[in-house]
Amino acid sequence: MMNIILLGPPGAGKGTQAARLQASRGMIQLSTGDMLRQAVAAGTPIGLKAKAIMEKGELVSDAIVSALIGERLDAAGDAGAIFDGYPRTQAQAEALDLLLSERGRKLDFVIELVVDEDELVKRITGRFTCAKCGAGYHDSFRPTAVEGVCDVCGSTEFKRRKDDNEDTVRTRMAEYRAKTEPILPYYQAKGLVRRVDGMASVDEVAAQIDAILDGDA
Repeated sequence: MMNIILLGPPGAGKGTQAARLQASRGMIQLSTGDMLRQAVAAGTPIGLKAKAIMEKGELVSDAIVSALIGERLDAAGDAGAIFDGYPRTQAQAEALDLLLSERGRKLDFVIELVVDEDELVKRITGRFTCAKCGAGYHDSFRPTAVEGVCDVCGSTEFKRRKDDNEDTVRTRMAEYRAKTEPILPYYQAKGLVRRVDGMASVDEVAAQIDAILDGDA
C-alpha cells in the first residue's frame, strides 16, 4: 500500500505519470481539484458545503479538503494513493500525516519532477492539436509530416490552448515554487524527498519513478 506525493509544475508530466502508476500498480490518483468538482457535481454533503463556499468566491477550507481526502482513502481499500496538488502548506502536510496514520497508512515518498524552466516553457508553448480529430502535435518535438495538414485526418485546422503562452506558463511556475517551497523542508527532514529528471522522456521518467518505488534508486 504505497502512498506518494508527486510534485512538479504544470506541464512537468505529473498527470501522465500518475495515469501510468494507476494502470501498472493499481494506485489511485487523489487530485484535490478533481475531487472537489466531483463532490460538487454529485451533490454530496461535503460537495454542497464546498459549492456554497466557492460560489462566494472564497477558498475551500483545509478541513473540507481533508474530509474529502479521508473519504477517498476510505473507499480506496488496499490501493496505494498518489497525491497531486496536495498538500501545499505545512499545515496541510501535517493534516495528511494524521489522515494517513488514522487509516494505518504512511507516506512513503515525495517525488519531485525536476524541470528546466526555459525548456518547459518551450515544451508547453509549442503544443497544438487538430481542431477536427484532436491529434496532438508540437512545433519542435512532433510537427505534422506535411506542414499545416493533420497526419491522422487530413484537416488543415489546428488550435492552441489560450493559456499555453509564455507569460501564463512562467506565472504558473512561480506559483508552484511559492506553494511547494514551504513543504519541501518538512519532507526533507523526514527523508522522504526523491527527485527525478522531469525533462527526460515519459518512459525514462516512469522508469526512474519505478526504481524509487521498488527500492532500486
